[in-house]
Amino acid sequence: MVRHLLLLALFGWGALLLSPTAFAQNNWGEVAGRITDAGAGSPVISATVLVEGTNFGTAADEDGRYRLRLPEGRYALLIRAVGYEAQTDSVRIRRGTTITHDVALAQATFEMEGALVEGRGVEDAVGVSTIDPEDIRAMPTPVADALRGVKVQLGVTSNNETSNAYSVRGGGYNENQFFVDGFEIYRPLRTQQGEQEGLGLVNADLAETLTLYAGGFPSRYGGKLSSVLDVSYARPTGPIGGSIYGSTLDGGASLRGGLADGRVGLAIAARSARPRRFFATQELEGVYDPDFRDVQGLIDVQLADGHDLHVLGMVARHRFRLEPSQRETTFGIFPNQLRTVAFQFDGLEEDGYDVYFGGARLTNRLSQALRVEHSLSYFETDEFETYDVAGDVTLFRLERDPDAPPNDPFEAIQTGQARQRDIGDNRVSVQTLTGGGRYRLGVGRHAAETGWHLRRLTFDDRLFETSALEGRDEMGNPVSVTVDSLNDAATLDTWQAAAWAEDAWDLLAEPGRLVVTAGVRADYFEFNDEWTVSPRFSARYRLSDLTTLSVATGLYHQAPTYRELRGEPAPGESILGALNRDLESQRSFLVTAGAEHLFPNTRFSLRGEAWYKGFDNLISYELENVRVVYSGENDTKGYAYGLDLQVRGELVPGLESWLNYGFLMAREEFQEPFITERNDGTRARPTDRRHNISLFVQDYVPGDDTWSLHLRTLFGSGLPFTPPAVGDVIDGVSVFESGERSNGRYPEYFRFDMGATKRVRVGRSPAGRPLMLRLTAEVLNVFNMKNTITFDFVDSGEGFFEGVPTRLTPRTVNVRARLDF
Repeated sequence: MVRHLLLLALFGWGALLLSPTAFAQNNWGEVAGRITDAGAGSPVISATVLVEGTNFGTAADEDGRYRLRLPEGRYALLIRAVGYEAQTDSVRIRRGTTITHDVALAQATFEMEGALVEGRGVEDAVGVSTIDPEDIRAMPTPVADALRGVKVQLGVTSNNETSNAYSVRGGGYNENQFFVDGFEIYRPLRTQQGEQEGLGLVNADLAETLTLYAGGFPSRYGGKLSSVLDVSYARPTGPIGGSIYGSTLDGGASLRGGLADGRVGLAIAARSARPRRFFATQELEGVYDPDFRDVQGLIDVQLADGHDLHVLGMVARHRFRLEPSQRETTFGIFPNQLRTVAFQFDGLEEDGYDVYFGGARLTNRLSQALRVEHSLSYFETDEFETYDVAGDVTLFRLERDPDAPPNDPFEAIQTGQARQRDIGDNRVSVQTLTGGGRYRLGVGRHAAETGWHLRRLTFDDRLFETSALEGRDEMGNPVSVTVDSLNDAATLDTWQAAAWAEDAWDLLAEPGRLVVTAGVRADYFEFNDEWTVSPRFSARYRLSDLTTLSVATGLYHQAPTYRELRGEPAPGESILGALNRDLESQRSFLVTAGAEHLFPNTRFSLRGEAWYKGFDNLISYELENVRVVYSGENDTKGYAYGLDLQVRGELVPGLESWLNYGFLMAREEFQEPFITERNDGTRARPTDRRHNISLFVQDYVPGDDTWSLHLRTLFGSGLPFTPPAVGDVIDGVSVFESGERSNGRYPEYFRFDMGATKRVRVGRSPAGRPLMLRLTAEVLNVFNMKNTITFDFVDSGEGFFEGVPTRLTPRTVNVRARLDF
C-alpha cells in the first residue's frame, strides 16, 4: 500500500505541476506593469492581478511590479488590494510578446455602521469547501450526479463508484445532512447496494453553488454529526436559456429564464439515467434494467420590493431490476493459493423508490439590516424491495504442478458447496412535514440570527424476509435451515423541534480581519422525550493578505432516526417492540484548526486542517455493501482524529484543479453491558480509512483551448470489516455468526477516470446567447482496477468460511454531448 501511496502522490503532483501547458506555451504571451496608489504614487504591495471570473493570476512584489503569462487572446484583468477599490481593465495578449499595463488604485472608504458580516469568508472558513457546478459537469463520472462531485473534496472519502454515498472525516454514510435552497432533503433508507441508489436529488444544471461543511458548521444546521452539504439553486433571470445533454448512460435537459419584466423567475430540469451497460460490466452476469428519472422545478416571484416568494418542487422515480444468472470469481495468491467460486442463480430482484417534495419560502426584507424568512416543506419517500433469488455456490481450489510450464491450466478441485435462497417483500414510506423561520439582523459590527423549525415524522414499515441455507446431512439427505426470518409491520408517528441563535462579530477596525462566531442550538425529540443543547464557536483571522487562520469547536448531536431506533429485531420480536425509546442522541465534541496560504506568483493555495472528534452515546453499526445496519443501542463510545491537506489552483485561466491528502484514525470501544469477547477493547470503526487521496485536474490541450482534459482519481486504504465465525452446525449445514469485530480489512480502493472535451460554437440562440456544443469522450477506471466493495462468505468445507470478493466495475468507455443555449 505504501508503494501505491507514493506512486499516486507523485502522479498527483506531476499532474498539477507538470501539466501539458507547463511545457507547451508557444501560444502564450505576457502582461507586466506596476501597481501604485493613485494618490501617493507609492507601490501597492501584494496587490492581486486575476483574470476576471477565475482564480488565475499573480501578485505584485515589494515594488508593486507584476508579471503574468497568459494564452493569446483578450482578457479582463481584475486588480485589487486590501484598502483599495477594485479595478477591471481589458488587455490583449499576443503570442511571444510582453505588453505593459500599469495600474493606479484608488483608496477605498468603508462604511462601518450597519455592516453585515454574515456570509463573509465562507470559502476560507475551517472545514468549508465550495464546489463549482461547472467543475462537477466536467468530472468524468458514469452519470450526471452532483453528489459524486463531492467525493473529491477535502475530508471526503468514498470506495464505490456505483453509489453517491460518502464519508466525511471518519463519519458514517448516514451522518451527512443535505439542503437544497434551505430545504432539507433525504437519501433513501433501504438501498443495499450502490446500483439501487439512482440519481442524487441535487441537479447540477440548476445549482449555482454547493457548499460542503466538513465540521464546525453553523448553529442553524443540526441533526447530523459529520457534515452538511448546502446547495443553492440559481435564481432564473434574463432571457430564456438552458441546456440539453445525452450520453450512452444518461441524458437530461433544463430550461430557465425571467418573466414579467424580471419579477418572476422560472426554471425546470429533467434527468433520465439507464446505466445498464455500466452495471453489466461487473462479475455478476445477468439482465440489468436500471431506470432512474426525476423532474425538478423552481419559481421565484417578487411580490413587492423586498418581499419574495420561492417555491421548489421535485418528483423522482427510481427502479432497479435484476435477473442474476451466474458469477465466477477467482481470488487468492498466485500461483499456489488460488480459489475460484462459481455461483449459479435463478430468480428476480426488483427495487425502487419514489420521492415527492414541495417547499415554499417567503422572504421579507424589512430594512437594509433585517431579513425575515418563513418556510413550509413536505418530503415523502416510498421505497420497496422484492426478491426471490436462489443460488448454488461451489468453491474450488486451483492447483498446478510447480514444475509445469506457466501456460499450463490449473486443476480445479472442489472443496465446498452450498445453496441459499433469499425471499423478501419489504416496503417503507416516510413523510416529513417541516415548518420554520429564520431571522437575520445586522447591527454595527454584528450579524446576528435566530431561528426555529418544527417537524412531523411518519414511518410506515412492512417487512417480510427469509433466508435459508440448503445442503445435505451426513446421510446425504437434502435439508433446509432457516437462518433469518421476519414478517411484521409497524407505523411510527413522532415530531421534532429545534431553535438556535448565533452572532458573528467583526472585531477589529479592518473589516474581515478577525471574525468570531458564537452560537447555541437546542433540539427536542418527542419519541424518546430528549432535549439536547449544542454550543458552537468559530473564529477566522486573516494573518496577512496571503494567509488565513481558522478554528472551530462545539458539540454536535444526531437524534436517532427510524433506522437507528429499530436496529435489528431479535428472533420473535416485533418491529414496534424493537424500537428503543431509551435510545439517546449520538454526540460528538469537535475541535478543528486550519491554515491557508496563497502563493502569489503561481496563485496556488496550500490548505491544511487538523481535527479531533470525541464521541459518546454511539450506536454501533455494520456496513453491508452500502446498507448501514444499526444495533439499536447506545453501546459504544469512541474518537477520531486526522489531518487534511490540499493544494488548489488554476493551471490555465478558468479551470481549477486540486489535490487532497487525508489521514485519519477512527476508534470505538463497547460499553457495559454490551461487551463480549469478540468486541472487547478499542476497535477500528467501520469508517477507519487511514489514508485517502483525491485528485481533480483540468487543463487545455496545448495550442488549442477548445480542447480540455479532465482527470479524476480516488485512492483510499482498506476499510475494516467483521468476518464471520462458524456457529452452529444444523443437520450438517454450517451457520455463521458475527466474528471478532473489525478484525479484517478490505483491499485499498483505487480508481482513475479521464475525459477529453471539445467545445464548438455552433451559432446563437434567438435570445442572442451563443450556442455552445461540448463533445466528450471518457474512459472510466482507466487502469481496470478490480476494487472490492464487500465479501460474500462461503463455507469452505474445512471448518471456516472463505471470503469471496464482490468487485466493482471494470474499465468502461462513455461518450456524451451537451448543448448550452
